[in-house]
Amino acid sequence: MPSRPASPRLGRRGFLTLAGGALLAAAGCAPQTTNAAHSGPVGELPTGPPPAGTKLAVAVRTSQIQLATSGLDKELDFEVSSWINLNAGPDIIQGFRARSIDIASNAGIPPIQAEAIGVKARIVAVQERPNPTYVFATAPGSAIATAADFKGKRIAFSQGQAQGVVVLRALKKAGLANSDVQLVALPSTQFLTALQSKQVDVAPLGEPTLTKYLTQYGKDGARGVRTDVVDLLTVLWAPLEVLNDPAKAAAVRGYVALWARGVVWAAEHADQWIDAYYVKDQGVSAADGRRIVDSLAKPVFPTSWDKAIAWEQETADLMAEGGFVPKIDVKTLFDRRFEGLAAAAVPAGYREGGA
Repeated sequence: MPSRPASPRLGRRGFLTLAGGALLAAAGCAPQTTNAAHSGPVGELPTGPPPAGTKLAVAVRTSQIQLATSGLDKELDFEVSSWINLNAGPDIIQGFRARSIDIASNAGIPPIQAEAIGVKARIVAVQERPNPTYVFATAPGSAIATAADFKGKRIAFSQGQAQGVVVLRALKKAGLANSDVQLVALPSTQFLTALQSKQVDVAPLGEPTLTKYLTQYGKDGARGVRTDVVDLLTVLWAPLEVLNDPAKAAAVRGYVALWARGVVWAAEHADQWIDAYYVKDQGVSAADGRRIVDSLAKPVFPTSWDKAIAWEQETADLMAEGGFVPKIDVKTLFDRRFEGLAAAAVPAGYREGGA
C-alpha cells in the first residue's frame, strides 16, 4: 500500500503555501464576494528610456538565457539588479511581498491568487499558448489511463499555480466534481517527490520535468496521461508600486518588448535554444530538448487583451466556484497601458491574427 500523504486533504477552503514556509489563508477567511475597487497604476506610461541608474530585479529565467544567448541583453536600457531563478507562483508572490522581485513571468492563476490575499500586482504583457502545457504524470505502478480514472484518486494540487487550475479544468471536462477526488495541497516543487514516494496518484507536470520523470520511472509503470486542457496564458506581471514608479515603469516598458523578442528568437533559433536551455540549464538530452521544442506551438502575442481577460475571468470564476478565492473582477488585474506593446515588438506572424 502507498504511504498516505503528509499534506492535508484540501477542502473547500484552500491555502496558499509560500516559499518562506508561511501558510496564508487565501480563501478560508475571505468572504465570497466581489473584490472592492482599489487603486490602479497612476499616470501615463512613460515613453522614453528610464533614467540612468534605474534597476529591476527580474524573475524570468528563460528570458535571462534567451537575451544572453541571442545578444539582446545588450539592448537593455536599465540595470538588472538580479536575475532571480524562481518561477513558481507562490514564490513570486512572496518575492513581491518582500519587495525583492520587480517583474516576473507566470501563468494566469498567480495574479488571481495574489489579488485574493491582498498582494497588489498587475499584468503588463500577455503571450497565448494554444496547446496543452501540462501532462498528468502517474505514480509508478498506477493503473490510471484517462482523466476519468482520476475518480477517488489523490491529485497533487497547488491552487496558486497554473497546475492547480489545470487540475480543476480537467476534472470539470471529465465530468468529475472536486469532491470526487482528493486534492492534496502541495507546492509544485514537491510534486515529483510526492509521485516518486506514491504519496499522490497523479500530478500535472510540464516540460522538461515530465521528460526527466518518465525517463527515470517509466520502466516502473509511470506514464503520462494527456488531455486537451489548455492553460492559455503566460504573463509578465509586476507589483503595483513598481508600476507607480515612473522610472521603473519605463524600464518595464522596455523589458516587455525584449521579453517578447527573446521568445521569438528562441522559436526561430531552436538548436541554439535547445543547447542553452534544455541541455545546459535543465539537464535533458539534446534529443529530448528537440522533441519538447517540436511539440510547442508557435508563440502568439495578442494585440488586444480582450480574449486574455475573458479567459482569466473564466479561470477566476472556476476558482471561486471551488471556494478557493473570493469572486474577482479580473479586469482590475491588467494594466492596459501596456496592451499591445509585446505584440508590436515582434514580427506580424507572431501576433494574434498575424500571417
